[in-house]
Amino acid sequence: MANQDNSFYVKQGVKMENINDLQNKIIADIQAASDLKALDEVRVSALGKKGLITEEMKTLGAMEADARIEKAKELNILKAAVEKALDERKALLEDAALNEKLKQETIDVTMPVRPETQGRIHPISKVLEEVIAIFGQMGFEVAEGPDIEDQFHNFNALNMPLNHPARQMQDTFYINHDKDNSFNIEDAYVVRTQTSGIQIRTMEVKKPPIRIIAPGRTYRSDMDATHTPMFHQVEGLVIDKTTTLAQLKSCLYDFVKAFFELDNIPVRYRPSYFPFTEPSAEMDIGCLKTKTELKIGAGNDWLEILGCGMVHPNVLRAGGIDPDVYQGFAFGMGLDRLAMLKYGIPDLRTFFEADLRWLKHYGFAALDFASLTGGLSNNGGLLR
Repeated sequence: MANQDNSFYVKQGVKMENINDLQNKIIADIQAASDLKALDEVRVSALGKKGLITEEMKTLGAMEADARIEKAKELNILKAAVEKALDERKALLEDAALNEKLKQETIDVTMPVRPETQGRIHPISKVLEEVIAIFGQMGFEVAEGPDIEDQFHNFNALNMPLNHPARQMQDTFYINHDKDNSFNIEDAYVVRTQTSGIQIRTMEVKKPPIRIIAPGRTYRSDMDATHTPMFHQVEGLVIDKTTTLAQLKSCLYDFVKAFFELDNIPVRYRPSYFPFTEPSAEMDIGCLKTKTELKIGAGNDWLEILGCGMVHPNVLRAGGIDPDVYQGFAFGMGLDRLAMLKYGIPDLRTFFEADLRWLKHYGFAALDFASLTGGLSNNGGLLR
């Protein structure tokens, strides 16, 4: 529709003396508008600065009072009807325009993503999902805590006195927080050396029975092919009145079978020492070692995988739990080491080098979620 003024409707034989005919004509033009531009042209011709209705409004001032009131009433009714019709038609045309735009911009989500744009899940993230899935099935909850820890939760409450070797500065990152920059090793904060502090924090706020795992980053001053200054651990804690060493062994055996996805895997426990457990042990799993391969399962060799034991009574007391009533077991393992063993990654340092070629080789597809029902490693999620 071309630009219109008040002469458009006059040329059509519609005059202001017949308000009903004019209203019908304008509304018909509104309904006939095929797009928003045409609709706006109708609006301008009727309600614009020089529109027919606007021009008629300007004549009211010269009319007699009675006639002015009557005509103003008719014009207001006409104007309201036209505005309503414009709004309704505009809404319909806008919906139609939006639907047409969406139709033109439709993306076929069934098409495969280009290989060069695919992201990969880091092996540590994948192993963390697997561990949580296994222990979650056993009824464990996931607990979290701060990376910057005070020495009570990181050392003292775990039965490690000030002169314990693990507290020496060559192993631990200490943080000075004194305003005068004077350093006092007894008061300094530490970047946590293990996630065991989360166990103490859980005991402080939760009454037994307790069944948690505590995954997270840990930090120690060490760097070689099997050690890095920052690494990942997961620790477990179970406290109840009847917790036994046999239950600990059963729990860990079920875990290694599920994690390595083997129906049968040889295991053994060697006596060891940890200040926070008594008795303490290290768990070994069977393997077959050759010059070029390490195979988990039946074999002539053993591989240490984790440390465990019954929670020391002093640790229970530090967490506010009576060791004469409750007892528990705890265990801890490195997520990075688990990833290296399961997926054949030879050097721990490569985990943190941000090499996209390495991640493309060892990484997992984004939708390969770990579950005991669907499979932990999803049979081919790892690129080879």
